[in-house]
Amino acid sequence: MITERLIKLREEKKLNKKVIAEFLKIDQSTYGKYELGKRQPDYNTLIKLADFYEVSVDYLLGRTCMKNSSNSKAETNASHNLDISSLPDEAIKQVEDYIDYIKQKYNPDGNLKK
Repeated sequence: MITERLIKLREEKKLNKKVIAEFLKIDQSTYGKYELGKRQPDYNTLIKLADFYEVSVDYLLGRTCMKNSSNSKAETNASHNLDISSLPDEAIKQVEDYIDYIKQKYNPDGNLKK
């Protein structure tokens, strides 16, 4: 999952692998192996990548579909005005994932994506 996310995020920013490797202060071939799935970034590199792309580490790892996840229930509730504070964390994550799915399904003007 991380390979697809890294490629997608890099392409969204219209960057090449060399730029990302320079930011991470690693060899370009090392970064290329991350995208090919031949090597896994270490913990510190994951954090740097998440910061660079302004996403959560969980998003990079495929643990959530939401690029930026909230750390607290209060922040989560404020972001979509739903009272889900009484739900367990796992249920909150499912609600957030479903909201992300709906956002991806519909364009900003409310029309169904084709």
